Amino acid sequence: MRYRPLIWAALAATLIDQISKYLVVHVMRVAAGDIDVLPPLLVFKYGENRGINFGLFQGNTEAARWVLIGISVAISVGVLIWLMRSTPSKLMMISGGLLIGGAIGNVVDRLLYGYVLDFLNMSCCGINNPFVFNLADVFIFGGAIGLVLFEGKKPS
Repeated sequence: MRYRPLIWAALAATLIDQISKYLVVHVMRVAAGDIDVLPPLLVFKYGENRGINFGLFQGNTEAARWVLIGISVAISVGVLIWLMRSTPSKLMMISGGLLIGGAIGNVVDRLLYGYVLDFLNMSCCGINNPFVFNLADVFIFGGAIGLVLFEGKKPS
């Protein structure tokens, strides 16, 4: 099946994201206090994101929550349709799957909690980064970069 790499990448990204959030937030209880993993490079810090990346467009209303869910689903469907109408390489299919899986992971959070759970914080070289993110964000970013880098490559 031509779409198998996309499906597996999306499924893996969603599961890895949700399992990591469960472990760090509910098992390790990061909300009780920061967890130094490789300080200052990597610290687990609890965050609730009711907006989009970097806390932009924060909204505490139900309407904002559903608008953001709708946007995530629309982008995911758009990427899926685009990939289905083209002859993408295997790397593009994997990239699209990562993007879609990351988006689904964040949608699951919004459905369950009303916000996205964030816990990753990275700082370096004397710069204290105040922002937190999650693995879904990493998959979305990596998938988007992959779609750009591998677009136009011959299908494999």
